[in-house]
Amino acid sequence: MAQSLPSIVSGEGGLSRYLEEIRRFPMLQPQEEYMLAKRYHEHEDTGAAHKLVTSHLRLVAKIAMGYRGYGLPIGEVISEGNVGLMQAVKKFEPERGFRLATYAMWWIKASIQEYILRSWSLVKMGTTANQKRLFFNLRKVKGKIQALDEGDLKPEQITEIATRLNVSEEEVVSMNRRLSGDASLNAPIRASEGESGEWQDWLVDDHESQEAMLIEQDELDNRRDMLAGAMSVLNDRERRIFEARRLSEEPMTLEELSSEFDISRERVRQIEVRAFEKVQDAVKAAARRQAQSLRTIDAEPAH
Repeated sequence: MAQSLPSIVSGEGGLSRYLEEIRRFPMLQPQEEYMLAKRYHEHEDTGAAHKLVTSHLRLVAKIAMGYRGYGLPIGEVISEGNVGLMQAVKKFEPERGFRLATYAMWWIKASIQEYILRSWSLVKMGTTANQKRLFFNLRKVKGKIQALDEGDLKPEQITEIATRLNVSEEEVVSMNRRLSGDASLNAPIRASEGESGEWQDWLVDDHESQEAMLIEQDELDNRRDMLAGAMSVLNDRERRIFEARRLSEEPMTLEELSSEFDISRERVRQIEVRAFEKVQDAVKAAARRQAQSLRTIDAEPAH
Protein backbone atom coordinates (compact mmCIF):
# COMPACT_ATOMS: atom_id res chain seq x y z
CA MET A 1 0.00 0.00 0.00
CA ALA A 2 2.98 2.24 0.67
CA GLN A 3 4.12 2.05 -2.98
CA SER A 4 3.35 5.17 -4.99
CA LEU A 5 0.45 5.36 -7.42
CA PRO A 6 0.44 7.10 -10.82
CA SER A 7 -0.02 10.84 -10.44
CA ILE A 8 -2.13 13.20 -12.52
CA VAL A 9 -0.47 16.28 -13.98
CA SER A 10 -2.76 19.32 -14.32
CA GLY A 11 -4.54 19.76 -17.64
CA GLU A 12 -6.38 17.51 -20.05
CA GLY A 13 -3.11 16.16 -21.41
CA GLY A 14 -2.12 15.06 -17.93
CA LEU A 15 -5.45 13.33 -17.46
CA SER A 16 -5.08 11.49 -20.76
CA ARG A 17 -1.62 10.29 -19.79
CA TYR A 18 -2.90 9.14 -16.41
CA LEU A 19 -5.78 7.17 -17.96
CA GLU A 20 -3.37 5.58 -20.42
CA GLU A 21 -0.99 4.65 -17.60
CA ILE A 22 -3.59 3.02 -15.35
CA ARG A 23 -4.89 0.93 -18.27
CA ARG A 24 -1.55 -0.88 -18.20
CA PHE A 25 -2.33 -2.46 -14.84
CA PRO A 26 -3.90 -5.88 -15.46
CA MET A 27 -7.37 -6.79 -14.27
CA LEU A 28 -7.44 -9.57 -11.68
CA GLN A 29 -9.19 -12.89 -11.95
CA PRO A 30 -11.44 -13.78 -8.98
CA GLN A 31 -9.06 -16.38 -7.55
CA GLU A 32 -6.02 -14.10 -7.93
CA GLU A 33 -7.89 -11.26 -6.21
CA TYR A 34 -8.90 -13.58 -3.38
CA MET A 35 -5.33 -14.78 -2.79
CA LEU A 36 -3.91 -11.24 -2.85
CA ALA A 37 -6.50 -10.08 -0.31
CA LYS A 38 -5.68 -13.05 1.94
CA ARG A 39 -1.96 -12.31 1.73
CA TYR A 40 -2.53 -8.69 2.70
CA HIS A 41 -4.80 -9.37 5.67
CA GLU A 42 -2.95 -12.40 7.02
CA HIS A 43 0.63 -11.30 6.36
CA GLU A 44 0.35 -7.51 5.84
CA ASP A 45 1.81 -7.98 2.37
CA THR A 46 1.87 -4.41 1.04
CA GLY A 47 2.82 -5.64 -2.42
CA ALA A 48 -0.41 -7.61 -2.58
CA ALA A 49 -2.37 -4.55 -1.43
CA HIS A 50 -0.69 -2.45 -4.11
CA LYS A 51 -1.78 -4.89 -6.81
CA LEU A 52 -5.35 -4.82 -5.50
CA VAL A 53 -5.36 -1.01 -5.60
CA THR A 54 -3.76 -0.55 -9.01
CA SER A 55 -6.02 -3.14 -10.64
CA HIS A 56 -9.03 -1.01 -9.59
CA LEU A 57 -7.75 2.47 -10.51
CA ARG A 58 -9.85 2.35 -13.69
CA LEU A 59 -12.95 1.85 -11.55
CA VAL A 60 -12.08 4.98 -9.54
CA ALA A 61 -11.55 7.02 -12.72
CA LYS A 62 -14.87 5.86 -14.15
CA ILE A 63 -16.76 6.81 -10.98
CA ALA A 64 -14.90 10.13 -10.68
CA MET A 65 -15.88 11.14 -14.23
CA GLY A 66 -19.49 11.13 -13.08
CA TYR A 67 -18.66 14.06 -10.79
CA ARG A 68 -17.10 16.36 -13.39
CA GLY A 69 -20.04 18.77 -13.28
CA TYR A 70 -19.14 20.24 -9.90
CA GLY A 71 -16.37 22.51 -11.16
CA LEU A 72 -13.56 20.82 -9.24
CA PRO A 73 -10.23 19.63 -10.70
CA ILE A 74 -10.86 16.12 -11.97
CA GLY A 75 -7.38 15.09 -10.83
CA GLU A 76 -8.27 15.92 -7.24
CA VAL A 77 -11.58 14.11 -7.53
CA ILE A 78 -9.78 10.99 -8.76
CA SER A 79 -7.19 11.30 -5.98
CA GLU A 80 -9.95 11.40 -3.37
CA GLY A 81 -11.54 8.36 -4.98
CA ASN A 82 -8.20 6.56 -4.76
CA VAL A 83 -8.14 7.29 -1.02
CA GLY A 84 -11.55 5.63 -0.73
CA LEU A 85 -10.29 2.66 -2.73
CA MET A 86 -7.33 2.18 -0.37
CA GLN A 87 -9.68 2.26 2.61
CA ALA A 88 -11.82 -0.40 0.92
CA VAL A 89 -8.78 -2.64 0.37
CA LYS A 90 -7.86 -2.33 4.05
CA LYS A 91 -11.33 -3.40 5.16
CA PHE A 92 -12.12 -5.92 2.41
CA GLU A 93 -12.85 -9.43 3.65
CA PRO A 94 -12.44 -11.93 0.76
CA GLU A 95 -14.13 -14.73 2.70
CA ARG A 96 -17.45 -12.97 2.22
CA GLY A 97 -17.49 -14.28 -1.33
CA PHE A 98 -18.03 -11.06 -3.25
CA ARG A 99 -15.65 -9.09 -5.47
CA LEU A 100 -13.58 -6.14 -4.29
CA ALA A 101 -15.12 -3.85 -6.92
CA THR A 102 -18.59 -4.37 -5.49
CA TYR A 103 -17.39 -3.47 -2.00
CA ALA A 104 -15.07 -0.64 -3.07
CA MET A 105 -17.67 1.34 -5.02
CA TRP A 106 -19.31 2.55 -1.79
CA TRP A 107 -16.00 3.70 -0.31
CA ILE A 108 -14.94 5.44 -3.51
CA LYS A 109 -18.21 7.36 -3.87
CA ALA A 110 -18.27 8.28 -0.19
CA SER A 111 -14.73 9.67 -0.33
CA ILE A 112 -15.43 11.71 -3.48
CA GLN A 113 -18.70 13.08 -2.17
CA GLU A 114 -17.18 14.14 1.14
CA TYR A 115 -14.44 15.97 -0.79
CA ILE A 116 -17.01 17.76 -2.96
CA LEU A 117 -19.06 18.80 0.06
CA ARG A 118 -15.96 20.17 1.79
CA SER A 119 -14.87 22.03 -1.31
CA TRP A 120 -18.22 23.63 -2.05
CA SER A 121 -18.58 24.92 1.54
CA LEU A 122 -22.36 25.02 1.29
CA VAL A 123 -24.06 26.78 4.19
CA LYS A 124 -25.57 24.13 6.48
CA MET A 125 -24.90 21.58 3.71
CA GLY A 126 -24.84 17.98 4.81
CA THR A 127 -26.97 18.34 7.90
CA THR A 128 -29.55 15.95 6.46
CA ALA A 129 -29.45 13.01 4.09
CA ASN A 130 -32.11 14.71 1.94
CA GLN A 131 -29.91 17.77 1.37
CA LYS A 132 -26.99 15.63 0.32
CA ARG A 133 -29.22 13.61 -2.01
CA LEU A 134 -30.48 16.86 -3.55
CA PHE A 135 -26.93 18.15 -4.01
CA PHE A 136 -25.72 15.04 -5.82
CA ASN A 137 -28.87 14.25 -7.82
CA LEU A 138 -30.27 17.62 -8.91
CA ARG A 139 -28.47 17.66 -12.26
CA LYS A 140 -29.51 14.07 -12.98
CA VAL A 141 -33.18 14.76 -12.30
CA LYS A 142 -33.06 18.01 -14.30
CA GLY A 143 -31.77 15.99 -17.21
CA LYS A 144 -34.60 13.48 -16.93
CA ILE A 145 -37.26 16.20 -17.04
CA GLN A 146 -35.36 18.20 -19.68
CA ALA A 147 -34.74 21.20 -17.44
CA LEU A 148 -31.12 21.84 -18.33
CA ASP A 149 -31.42 25.53 -19.26
CA GLU A 150 -29.42 27.94 -17.13
CA GLY A 151 -31.30 30.14 -14.68
CA ASP A 152 -34.27 29.55 -12.45
CA LEU A 153 -36.51 26.52 -12.85
CA LYS A 154 -40.15 26.73 -13.82
CA PRO A 155 -42.68 26.25 -11.01
CA GLU A 156 -43.85 22.88 -12.35
CA GLN A 157 -40.24 21.71 -12.64
CA ILE A 158 -39.52 22.74 -9.06
CA THR A 159 -42.53 20.80 -7.85
CA GLU A 160 -41.58 17.67 -9.78
CA ILE A 161 -37.96 17.72 -8.57
CA ALA A 162 -39.03 18.29 -4.96
CA THR A 163 -41.42 15.35 -5.19
CA ARG A 164 -38.85 13.03 -6.78
CA LEU A 165 -36.13 13.82 -4.24
CA ASN A 166 -38.40 14.21 -1.20
CA VAL A 167 -37.24 17.74 -0.33
CA SER A 168 -38.99 21.09 -0.07
CA GLU A 169 -39.46 23.34 -3.09
CA GLU A 170 -37.45 26.07 -1.32
CA GLU A 171 -34.48 23.70 -1.03
CA VAL A 172 -34.70 22.90 -4.76
CA VAL A 173 -34.68 26.61 -5.70
CA SER A 174 -31.77 27.40 -3.37
CA MET A 175 -29.65 24.45 -4.48
CA ASN A 176 -30.30 25.08 -8.18
CA ARG A 177 -29.08 28.65 -7.83
CA ARG A 178 -25.93 27.50 -6.03
CA LEU A 179 -25.13 24.88 -8.63
CA SER A 180 -25.83 27.34 -11.47
CA GLY A 181 -22.90 29.45 -10.34
CA ASP A 182 -22.44 32.44 -8.08
CA ALA A 183 -23.29 35.84 -9.51
CA SER A 184 -20.96 38.71 -8.72
CA LEU A 185 -22.22 40.94 -5.93
CA ASN A 186 -20.90 43.89 -7.85
CA ALA A 187 -22.89 43.07 -10.99
CA PRO A 188 -25.05 46.05 -12.03
CA ILE A 189 -28.81 45.78 -11.61
CA ARG A 190 -31.58 48.14 -12.70
CA ALA A 191 -34.65 48.30 -10.49
CA SER A 192 -38.05 49.82 -11.11
CA GLU A 193 -38.66 53.55 -11.49
CA GLY A 194 -35.21 54.15 -12.89
CA GLU A 195 -33.32 53.12 -9.77
CA SER A 196 -30.02 51.33 -10.29
CA GLY A 197 -27.21 49.89 -8.25
CA GLU A 198 -25.39 46.60 -7.62
CA TRP A 199 -26.66 43.20 -6.46
CA GLN A 200 -25.11 43.68 -3.02
CA ASP A 201 -27.26 46.80 -2.50
CA TRP A 202 -30.41 44.69 -2.67
CA LEU A 203 -29.35 41.75 -0.54
CA VAL A 204 -31.00 41.22 2.83
CA ASP A 205 -29.22 39.11 5.46
CA ASP A 206 -31.93 36.76 6.69
CA HIS A 207 -29.54 34.33 8.39
CA GLU A 208 -29.61 33.59 12.09
CA SER A 209 -27.33 35.58 14.38
CA GLN A 210 -23.75 34.40 14.74
CA GLU A 211 -24.47 33.34 18.32
CA ALA A 212 -27.43 31.20 17.23
CA MET A 213 -25.38 29.62 14.45
CA LEU A 214 -22.58 28.75 16.89
CA ILE A 215 -25.06 27.16 19.29
CA GLU A 216 -26.58 25.16 16.43
CA GLN A 217 -23.13 24.04 15.24
CA ASP A 218 -22.14 22.98 18.75
CA GLU A 219 -25.33 20.95 19.04
CA LEU A 220 -24.71 19.33 15.65
CA ASP A 221 -21.11 18.48 16.59
CA ASN A 222 -22.32 17.02 19.88
CA ARG A 223 -24.84 14.80 18.12
CA ARG A 224 -22.22 13.62 15.63
CA ASP A 225 -19.84 12.76 18.47
CA MET A 226 -22.60 10.82 20.22
CA LEU A 227 -23.39 8.90 17.04
CA ALA A 228 -19.73 8.09 16.40
CA GLY A 229 -19.35 6.83 19.96
CA ALA A 230 -22.58 4.84 19.80
CA MET A 231 -21.50 3.07 16.62
CA SER A 232 -18.60 1.52 18.49
CA VAL A 233 -21.09 -0.99 19.93
CA LEU A 234 -21.59 -2.48 16.45
CA ASN A 235 -19.52 -5.26 14.94
CA ASP A 236 -18.07 -4.82 11.44
CA ARG A 237 -21.04 -6.32 9.61
CA GLU A 238 -23.61 -4.36 11.62
CA ARG A 239 -21.68 -1.14 11.09
CA ARG A 240 -21.39 -1.69 7.35
CA ILE A 241 -25.11 -2.40 6.97
CA PHE A 242 -26.13 0.44 9.27
CA GLU A 243 -23.99 2.96 7.38
CA ALA A 244 -25.09 1.70 3.95
CA ARG A 245 -28.79 1.73 4.86
CA ARG A 246 -29.12 4.64 7.31
CA LEU A 247 -26.22 7.06 6.76
CA SER A 248 -25.50 6.91 3.03
CA GLU A 249 -26.70 9.66 0.68
CA GLU A 250 -27.88 6.90 -1.66
CA PRO A 251 -28.86 3.98 0.59
CA MET A 252 -28.04 0.53 -0.72
CA THR A 253 -30.88 -1.91 -1.28
CA LEU A 254 -31.43 -5.04 0.77
CA GLU A 255 -30.71 -7.02 -2.40
CA GLU A 256 -27.30 -5.38 -2.86
CA LEU A 257 -26.28 -6.01 0.73
CA SER A 258 -27.60 -9.57 0.68
CA SER A 259 -25.30 -10.26 -2.28
CA GLU A 260 -22.37 -8.57 -0.56
CA PHE A 261 -22.68 -10.66 2.61
CA ASP A 262 -24.18 -13.79 1.01
CA ILE A 263 -27.21 -13.74 3.30
CA SER A 264 -30.93 -13.30 2.69
CA ARG A 265 -32.57 -9.91 2.34
CA GLU A 266 -34.64 -10.61 5.44
CA ARG A 267 -31.45 -11.31 7.39
CA VAL A 268 -30.00 -7.98 6.21
CA ARG A 269 -33.18 -6.23 7.35
CA GLN A 270 -32.98 -7.90 10.75
CA ILE A 271 -29.34 -6.87 11.19
CA GLU A 272 -30.20 -3.30 10.15
CA VAL A 273 -33.03 -3.08 12.70
CA ARG A 274 -30.89 -4.61 15.45
CA ALA A 275 -28.00 -2.24 14.65
CA PHE A 276 -30.33 0.76 14.73
CA GLU A 277 -31.73 -0.29 18.11
CA LYS A 278 -28.23 -0.78 19.53
CA VAL A 279 -27.10 2.63 18.29
CA GLN A 280 -30.29 4.25 19.56
CA ASP A 281 -29.82 2.74 23.02
CA ALA A 282 -26.16 3.79 23.08
CA VAL A 283 -27.03 7.38 22.09
CA LYS A 284 -29.71 7.58 24.77
CA ALA A 285 -27.28 6.27 27.37
CA ALA A 286 -24.66 8.83 26.31
CA ALA A 287 -27.24 11.61 26.48
CA ARG A 288 -28.23 10.54 30.00
CA ARG A 289 -24.60 10.49 31.10
CA GLN A 290 -24.05 13.94 29.61
CA ALA A 291 -27.17 15.34 31.29
CA GLN A 292 -26.09 13.85 34.63
CA SER A 293 -22.64 15.38 34.23
CA LEU A 294 -24.14 18.81 33.54
CA ARG A 295 -26.42 18.51 36.56
CA THR A 296 -23.42 17.63 38.73
CA ILE A 297 -21.52 20.67 37.48
CA ASP A 298 -24.51 22.95 38.11
CA ALA A 299 -24.90 21.54 41.61
CA GLU A 300 -21.30 22.26 42.59
CA PRO A 301 -20.97 25.35 44.83
CA ALA A 302 -19.25 28.32 43.29
CA HIS A 303 -15.87 29.27 44.77
